[in-house]
Amino acid sequence: MKQLWAPWRMEYVKSEKSDECIFCSLPKEDDDTKNYILHRGQSVFIIMNIFPYNSAHVMVSPFRHIGCLTEQNADESKEMNQLTHKCIDILRAVINPEGFNVGYNIGKAAGAGYDEHIHCHIVPRWTGDTNFMPVLGETKVHPEHLKTTYNKLLPHFKTL
Repeated sequence: MKQLWAPWRMEYVKSEKSDECIFCSLPKEDDDTKNYILHRGQSVFIIMNIFPYNSAHVMVSPFRHIGCLTEQNADESKEMNQLTHKCIDILRAVINPEGFNVGYNIGKAAGAGYDEHIHCHIVPRWTGDTNFMPVLGETKVHPEHLKTTYNKLLPHFKTL
């Protein structure tokens, strides 16, 4: 039997789970590197998903705590859309995925982990990235450490 080592996962397993909204609390901490925040706009920000579906999985979220797209004001809506486009452009340039999944999970029934604060997922995809590991082994293999990916992407987001 082959072994898969993911030592950084233990931090999450052992961590005390909080009811706080990460999309509200993390930007207030003013430690973007620790929190994997790649960019702060006027009304929205870009953050890496620290428990990603795929490598370089990023999210665009408004600073304001709102639960649905229909609650966005015009500035939030425009900036969310523009930064989602920029994420795709940067991810294409830096990691060259073959495709993307882009979207919102609105409500718990739709799979939202934080259902009271909207965020748009931008997930890079490659042919064959869904293989036997997640399907049969219930394990996702990420080829690059999160901090390495963050450091690779950050210079490109600083240009926004």
